[in-house]
Amino acid sequence: MSQAKVDRYKEEKRNRAKLIKKAKREWMLTKIGLTAIAVVMIGWVGMSVYTSIENSNEDTETLETYTLNASALDDYINGLSAE
Repeated sequence: MSQAKVDRYKEEKRNRAKLIKKAKREWMLTKIGLTAIAVVMIGWVGMSVYTSIENSNEDTETLETYTLNASALDDYINGLSAE
């Protein structure tokens, strides 16, 4: 081994604990970030489904309150049959 390689190896060995801590810290921050993104996405999908269900319930309630008076149409059809 050349002297430069030996020096790099010794430097790496001295700083190995710091490098491991840094790698663990970066991995933990990555996991926290991905978890936060997953929670936000699940919440967004849940709210979308909930809103969709609530809107469909409101639409069905609104449709049930409307009535159609077809007596004029019935009179017209009966008038055509009578002729």
